[in-house]
Amino acid sequence: MNQSWKNDPRLKDLDPRKLDLLSSFASRISQMPKGQLLTAFADLNLEAQKAGLAFTDQETQLIVSILTGRLSPGERRKLDTLRLLSKKLSRQKGKDPAS
Repeated sequence: MNQSWKNDPRLKDLDPRKLDLLSSFASRISQMPKGQLLTAFADLNLEAQKAGLAFTDQETQLIVSILTGRLSPGERRKLDTLRLLSKKLSRQKGKDPAS
């Protein structure tokens, strides 16, 4: 994957730790078959949570738009569905007193 995405001016205010995580992620997915990209995005979410990082909805939209350049429209729809499910699960976890 071309690293020019790092120069996107919309990323200038992004937390450097988040940018580092994204750089690592972009390197990993650059060699990945398209069929594994959706799983990789789910893994990124878990990796961010483990690092104590949370992306805002705006940051997520920006990141997805920058990093999904090689996805087909159908794959982007699947990714959007995955993001919605992840968001719902995060909300449910926050409401669960056992979490």
